[in-house]
Amino acid sequence: VQLQASGGGLVQAGGSLRLSCAASGRTLSSYRMGWFRQAPGKEREFVVVISRSGGSTYIADSVKGRFTMSRDNAKNTVYLQMNSLKPEDTAVYYCAAASYGIRWTSQDEYDYWGQGTLVTVSS
Repeated sequence: VQLQASGGGLVQAGGSLRLSCAASGRTLSSYRMGWFRQAPGKEREFVVVISRSGGSTYIADSVKGRFTMSRDNAKNTVYLQMNSLKPEDTAVYYCAAASYGIRWTSQDEYDYWGQGTLVTVSS
């Protein structure tokens, strides 16, 4: 499956952005989907994951209450709604797809990755 992330950009602190990740090649409903991010000079980290049906999500404490992940399997797309953005949210955001596994937050379990989209939050 090929993943294409979009929607990044420059936003002021307190603002909102919605990222999209569109899949092609295979139906997205076959995969558990996650968003990860990599800030300048830092390791890539887990942000949020959603189950295949969309019925369950798990979100990192650093973004809890501000970020929401959803999916539209009919459109083969997942979304990351980011509200109340902070300068520390500045990063390249990656979507990823996992075929199997139970460690939802582990990058090692994700088989396919999008190219990333840059989010910059100014203070």
